[in-house]
Amino acid sequence: MVTENSPVIHVAIPAYNEAEYIPHTIKCLSDQNVTGFHTWVCVNQPDDFNQLSEKQAVVKNNQSTLSWLETCNLPHLHIINRSSPGKGWKNCTEGVGMARKVLMDEIAQDAKDHDIIVSMDADTVFHSGYIRSISELFKERPDAAGLSNPYYHPLISVEPVNRAMLRYEIYMRYYALNMRLTGTPYHFTPLGSAMAAPVWAYKKVNGMTPKKSGEDFYFLQKIVKSGKLLKYNHEIVYPATRLSDRVFFGTGPALIKGIHQGWDAYPLFHLQSFEKVKKTISLFPELIKQSKPTPMDVFFREHFKQNDIFAPLRKNHKNTLRFIKACHEKVDGLRILQFLKTEQPFTDFTDEQNLMHFFLKYFPNAPVLKSVKNLNFLKTDVETIDKIRNFLFEKELEIQRKNAGS
Repeated sequence: MVTENSPVIHVAIPAYNEAEYIPHTIKCLSDQNVTGFHTWVCVNQPDDFNQLSEKQAVVKNNQSTLSWLETCNLPHLHIINRSSPGKGWKNCTEGVGMARKVLMDEIAQDAKDHDIIVSMDADTVFHSGYIRSISELFKERPDAAGLSNPYYHPLISVEPVNRAMLRYEIYMRYYALNMRLTGTPYHFTPLGSAMAAPVWAYKKVNGMTPKKSGEDFYFLQKIVKSGKLLKYNHEIVYPATRLSDRVFFGTGPALIKGIHQGWDAYPLFHLQSFEKVKKTISLFPELIKQSKPTPMDVFFREHFKQNDIFAPLRKNHKNTLRFIKACHEKVDGLRILQFLKTEQPFTDFTDEQNLMHFFLKYFPNAPVLKSVKNLNFLKTDVETIDKIRNFLFEKELEIQRKNAGS
């Protein structure tokens, strides 16, 4: 039970075509070992869906979700109806990003600054201690501006979906681990189902940017620029393993593309590309004194249209620590990802080879190394690929735990 002065947890759940899944998420909330938290659900869709015959299945599904929620006995449940006729999105480009924004804006108006917003999806499950764990994390770290919670996708009974899911999760963990090794602060995995922030931090970054996809990435990037982003929790979030075209990119669309071998958008970038990022970041303390060549200069000139992107920062920030922070704000997570993508066409290595090089360099004694050396994402059995995923999951969690206090 929370006390009068304790931060209140506010869970924000966008729901679109989720009648089959949301009861499981609500059941997880009902089973929490704390009380007093609030749950906010935004059932949403474009308003013109109500007039389109090909969208009637979604319309009926959302109405079913609304009806079920209205009879749900979960305490402190707030339902935001953005799906019934006249209440849906007027702009067809709006989607989950707008739903998250509407939810979080409503919470920010209702809650106190020290209360906590927990972002969740309507197809996510978790253990009974999840809400308590988030409350305790922010109690221990009241300075923290956000949390990117550890995650793990459970496998299902459909082999092609499992194979695609494992390939995608290995991509995410490989990327996050390599980003951490570069020295950038943007080594988080953006999942809207697994993040949280105090209300004061939400207001500080001017809230959620309502993008149709990727809103979680941009939100966490703003959090990193404004303060400390926590990345460890002993409680794990389990997002659903499912095909979905509700958003342009993310887990659902990645799985759809992956089943048809469309992995070009999610490559395992070559280590040399990450090394170029690391070398550039290592030069930040020296760049305050004078201009120096960096491995990313060609990219900087093409994307920023400047010969020396550090010159204005050098002029405006005489303090070394503030200058380095400004460099990280300039060379942020988005820019690094863009750089890695421009580098990728110049490597002849396969994803499997890049993963093997990564293991040989950083985990040469890994028990799954033999499996990595023989890996073929198309042919290797799912059980073996899952062992590689599990090693990366456990290694990432171990590193996050060791660095939880920093």
